[in-house]
Amino acid sequence: MKLLVDMNLSPKWLGLFHDSGWEAVHWSAVGQPTTRDSDIMTFLTANNFVVVTHDFDFPTSICISPGVNHDPESSPS
Repeated sequence: MKLLVDMNLSPKWLGLFHDSGWEAVHWSAVGQPTTRDSDIMTFLTANNFVVVTHDFDFPTSICISPGVNHDPESSPS
C-alpha cells in the first residue's frame, strides 16, 4: 500500500511511515498546494495511493467522485 500524506499534515509524517516500512509521499512532492480534493482523488485512484489526511471534508469528496467504486463486495481481498 502506498500512502499519500495530504497538505494539511506535516511532511515529518513521512519519517514515521518510512521507518515503519510504508511507501509514502507528501502531496507537496507530487502536486500543488491548491489542488482540489476531487483532483487529488483522481491522482490517488490512478496511482494506487491511500490518502492520510486531517481534512474533515475529504470523505465527502470521495463519495461524490465519479468513477469511485463504493461497493465493498467488489473490493479486492
